[in-house]
Amino acid sequence: MSDVSLTVNGRRVTGTVEDRTLLVHYLREHLGLTGTHVGCDTSQCGACVVHVDGKAVKSCTMLAAQASGSTVVTIEGLANGAELHPMQAAFKENHGLQCGFCTPGMIMAAVDMVNRHPEGLDEATVRAELEGNICRCTGYHNIVKAILAASQVMLKGTAQVAA
Repeated sequence: MSDVSLTVNGRRVTGTVEDRTLLVHYLREHLGLTGTHVGCDTSQCGACVVHVDGKAVKSCTMLAAQASGSTVVTIEGLANGAELHPMQAAFKENHGLQCGFCTPGMIMAAVDMVNRHPEGLDEATVRAELEGNICRCTGYHNIVKAILAASQVMLKGTAQVAA
């Protein structure tokens, strides 16, 4: 068993978990943050992307004990109360989702992508960077459109996620 202590969406949490507990399962089962999805458990799909210390991480590849001491932001932590984060709003406005299963991971990966490219994004960069996130419904066109739209808002300095 391992003791874990981390900050999740601005709230300090502590607990004891089995050593083999993945971060994704800790978030979902212990903290009730079910917006982070488990799609494959093999780091292939990207549905479980969260931010750990400001960087996008597939939470199925990290043990909860490895995250101890870190700051974690999940899809639930992006919105400011009832006000959607610009990336969330852009996915909604640009129809960048269909069934919604991949959406949380896509959004978390996209926010990280924008934060790492302060010079701006183009379609080719977005498509290349989404390689680790699988969507089986939309064909990616509207996802790319949403990311490009949100990046313009975020790069104006109004919505980058600080970790």
